[in-house]
Amino acid sequence: MKERMKILIGYDGSECSERMIWDLKHAGLPQEADAIVMSIAEHWIAPPTSFGGVDVHFTESPDEEKETRNMAQQAQALISFNFPQWNLNVEAVWGTPASVLVGKADDWKPDLIVVGSHGRTALGRFFLGSVSQKVVHEAHCSVRVARGTAKEPGSPARILIGIDGSKGAMAAVDSVVARQWPAGSQVRLVNATWSVPPITSSRMVAPIAEWIATENARIKQAIETATAKLEGAGLTTTAVLEEEEPKDLICKEAEKWGADCIFLGARGMGTVERLMVGSISSGVAARAHCSVEIVRPA
Repeated sequence: MKERMKILIGYDGSECSERMIWDLKHAGLPQEADAIVMSIAEHWIAPPTSFGGVDVHFTESPDEEKETRNMAQQAQALISFNFPQWNLNVEAVWGTPASVLVGKADDWKPDLIVVGSHGRTALGRFFLGSVSQKVVHEAHCSVRVARGTAKEPGSPARILIGIDGSKGAMAAVDSVVARQWPAGSQVRLVNATWSVPPITSSRMVAPIAEWIATENARIKQAIETATAKLEGAGLTTTAVLEEEEPKDLICKEAEKWGADCIFLGARGMGTVERLMVGSISSGVAARAHCSVEIVRPA
């Protein structure tokens, strides 16, 4: 029997968090899953009592604790409405948001962590932009940085996948294939291709050209393999190959095409072989107009 997907969700009551919950309906997630919603009240350092003072201390407020519990219950109600068959639990805790989420993930071992792209900025709360980036870098599982969409649930999805032939990129393809997408959904595979730099020494042109030809042949094979998998799952698939910096190309193509989500491997080929998608994935997660899912194989 296939194991139920395990999903860990960070929620802070912000408008971004509301969009994150709406985004879950557009993520191809299963109708049955085990999920935990964590609402985290962060300790904050009070400002000095005077310009020259150093009177700082940590504060735990009963009102903050109550608000955190209420937020967790609010998230539970919203998610339960959209996913009535999920086994959903909530936790309201104090701590540093990113560390709490990553620590919980280390213990519970979810398949996916979902966070908003940013959150509340008022004192006593946290800014989820920094939290999401820290979770992307430190989590050992896949992470979805959700920005939401204006589409109605059930609308065909547009999914962009960064493809470089690496195990990470193919894991992203497999993750998309495993999800449940509405009929008519489309996938666009995007790769930043190579060419011989114009300043290359004449003695190096032939070896570099040969290496690039080998790389491009490998990428072509990876795209053909990915396309077969995706088409087999009922997803209409196209590919874009352009000479451009990968982060720029992925973000530009996603916005131009109107992608609902970008899927990327957490790591790609090494810097010598190809490129390091670790830096690309975090850069895209920070800059993209849509949700971004960074995939780490189980």
